[in-house]
This record gives sequence, structure tokens and C-alpha cells, in this order.
Amino acid sequence: MKTKFYYYFIALALLAGINQAAAQGTRFFRISGPAATAITEFRPDGTLVWSNALPGTNYTVQTVSSLPGGTNWVDYVQLPVTNGVNTNRLIAFNPPAGMAFIPAGCFTMGNTLDGNIYDATPISVTVSAFYMDQSDVTLAQWQQVFNWATNHGYSFDCVGSGKAANHPVQMIDWYDCVKWCNARSEQEGRTPAYYTTAAQTTVFRTGQTNVQNGWVNWNAGYRLPTEAEWEKAARGGLSGQRFPWGDTISESQANYYGDTADYSYDLGPNGYNAAFNDGVMPYTSPVGYFAPNGYGLYDMAGNVWQWCWDWYDYNLSSLGSPYAGGTDPRGPASSPYGRVNRGGGWYYDAFDCRSAIRYSYSPANYDYFIGFRSVLPPGQ
Repeated sequence: MKTKFYYYFIALALLAGINQAAAQGTRFFRISGPAATAITEFRPDGTLVWSNALPGTNYTVQTVSSLPGGTNWVDYVQLPVTNGVNTNRLIAFNPPAGMAFIPAGCFTMGNTLDGNIYDATPISVTVSAFYMDQSDVTLAQWQQVFNWATNHGYSFDCVGSGKAANHPVQMIDWYDCVKWCNARSEQEGRTPAYYTTAAQTTVFRTGQTNVQNGWVNWNAGYRLPTEAEWEKAARGGLSGQRFPWGDTISESQANYYGDTADYSYDLGPNGYNAAFNDGVMPYTSPVGYFAPNGYGLYDMAGNVWQWCWDWYDYNLSSLGSPYAGGTDPRGPASSPYGRVNRGGGWYYDAFDCRSAIRYSYSPANYDYFIGFRSVLPPGQ
């Protein structure tokens, strides 16, 4: 059995009023791994430089909000090591407004607890750093970009709807979400991510083009998260847990349909969440109502399902799968099952709110329980 050595360092406080990441508060970090390491620098941009690592192994960065940490340390990110000296950015002190920084690292994608044909068989995946919207795109945010877009050459299949301005937008299909991301980029003066061909000369603004992986500028503008990015972000640094915060769920933690009789990990109460069941569907909740996960993200379980980029791959770990042993996997070229949805929703039970659950929907379909959030590459 290998002995783990822990080395502590203090990350600079994320002070209230400085940026959107302030909700995470002060952070302390430590590294655990199979050999002792030496921290040589912690840079003002949140980057850690450390040496004496053992190549070919994984190290885990853990975090706690106050010292002494005792047993309250939780996993923050797993770092695959190929060199003795490593440079890893852990946090962003000034992320884009309303977004959270998701550090680069590896994680176990898939279900390690509950056997189910719809879940991914556990597989190790490495994902690069990115920013993600802290909340689902709200109706107000959708409308602001939508109104600009329809006056600048964009057309959408749906106008979108929502319970209120600060609730998630819904009734938008996958094509709408992709075009909306492009419009958001252009409105802010950024290079769009999605194009109509591999030449990447014509921005995707109208119609229902099935954009392919090679037609995406992955280092530009807003886009939908890949399925791997979504699950890594949803877990918030935790590994092997059902939900973004642990192994059980209650209606004080998420907006879903309680069913304690069928799921031992559902602490209820039963039925639609009473805080939002006003008799007028949909029973969505305001974004940011529940506590965030370890990366400062809200509603990664429940409220509304979230569109992802990928076509649905039935078995992620199968031989030849684009996920098998993958770094930044982006899914298959096509699928008869549609595009991936993640996260569960107000209409669905605890089983569907697990971090590993994966469903699919035709990209042309829309419903009152599906929304989305966008991501942005670092440096944009």
C-alpha cells in the first residue's frame, strides 16, 4: 500500500465583490499522491508550480474552506502526471462574468455505483480547462441575445419560453442553442465557434445544420459543453459520488420529483418540489436557488435537463469509442439516438439527477424540461 504525502498551500482568498467566483469564498488546497512533492510557486493567476512528482501516476488536489481542515477536505481535481515538474492552473480570480473556471484534469466518467444500461461504463477521461456558465441560461439572458441575433442575420426554430425572467429558458432545440452561442459570441465581439463546413468560413446562423466536430473552432467563442466537460463540471471535483455533493439527494438540494419508495438514496419528500409547485407548469426554480457544487455551479442536478454537444454514444467504453482513453473527447460523428441531455429536471426523479445519467433527444426536439448552459475556452 502506497503512503500518501500531503503538502499544503493557501490559495488567495476570492474576496466578495471582486468577481463572480466569490461565492466559493476562501480556498485552501493540498496535494496528495504516491510520492512527496515540493511546491515551488503559486502564481497570481491561480497557477500552481510543483516538482518531484512521480511520472505516470495521478495526484489529487483537495480543498477546504477553513483550517484546520480535519476530515472536511474534499477532492478538487485529479492531475495526471507525465513530468517531474508540473504547472497546473487551479482557479481563476477574474473569470468572465457569470462563469466559473473548471480546472484541467482527469476524472472517472460514468457510473461506479448503480448498474444501469443508460449510464456510461466507468472510464478515465482527461479534460482541458474551460469556463462554464454558473447557472442555466435564463429566460432573460436568452431573450437579450435572441433579440440582438434576430436583428443580425440569425433565425431560430423557437422563440424560447420560461416560468420567469430568472428561471431557465426552455422550449428551445439543440440547433437554437448552438446558434444562440454563436450570437452571444458575436454580440460580445468574440470569434464564433460553430460553422457550416470544415472550411470554417460561414458562421452557423440559420437553419438546422448538423454541425460536425471538424466544423467547430474549439478555441473560440461560446459553445455547448461536450458530454465529458459537462460531467466533469457537474461532479465539482468529487469522484465516485451519485450527485454533485454526495450519495444522497433531497428536495432541499435540488428541484426534482421525490420518490423515496423506489430510490433509497432519495431523502424526499415525495412529489414535485413543494417550493415550486404552484399548480402552473413548468415547476422550474430560479437559477441559483440551491447551493452550488465544488466548482461554483448551480443546478447541475435537477431543474432542467441540459443540452450537450455530443451525439449519443451508446457505450462510451467500447473498443473504438471516441471516449476510450480519451483526452477532450467530442463524441461520435453521428448517432441514431440524437444529441445528449444531462442533469435531470423538475419533472424527473432522483435516478435522473445522478451525475452519470445520460439521455438523448433529437436535436430538432424541444420541451418544457430542457434548457442549456454554455462554456468558453480559457483566454477568450
